[in-house]
Amino acid sequence: MGKLTRFQALNLYTILKRIFDFIIGIVAIIFALPIMLIFGILIKLETPGPALFFQERVGLNGEIFKVIKLRSMGIDAEKNGAQWAEKNDPRITRIGSFIRKTRIDELPQLFNVIKGEMSIVGPRPERPEFTSQFNKEIPGFIKRVSVKPGITGWAQVNGGYEITPKEKFVLDMDYISKQSLFLDIKILLKTIKVCITGEGAR
Repeated sequence: MGKLTRFQALNLYTILKRIFDFIIGIVAIIFALPIMLIFGILIKLETPGPALFFQERVGLNGEIFKVIKLRSMGIDAEKNGAQWAEKNDPRITRIGSFIRKTRIDELPQLFNVIKGEMSIVGPRPERPEFTSQFNKEIPGFIKRVSVKPGITGWAQVNGGYEITPKEKFVLDMDYISKQSLFLDIKILLKTIKVCITGEGAR
């Protein structure tokens, strides 16, 4: 048999990645549930409102879905409309600051992964309003939705919140052009470092 074509290789990668996501998602949930429970209680003790936060994001091929996160801001954080998170953002609570630095707030997205709405690794999903805005400002930004969004990604381990949307777009497109299981594993290993150091968090 000859070598796989690029199209065949991507199809095989997509199938293997879905299997990988589902298995890792199930295993990770078992370990993550106690952590989510503990921090869910701490969130509710610090501020009123639900511990979990649901927000619309743009997924694969532009499909809208609701991402699940542990709430890191007060319940009135967006009373003035959608806002991009800033460094030392005053809307972030004390517990919220810690879970954002360690990325614990992202753990509930394992449920999104199991449902097939997200992958473990991929470009971070943006909100519809920001996707529309950035697509006007950055030509081709919408191409990010050609792959399933992820909990962590190439941009997140190379600057995270510290880089601009344009820099993020360049890194995301670099990932999309080179995507492979080897690169996904490399990103996961770098993600562990980011979680430990809090690098690139806001």
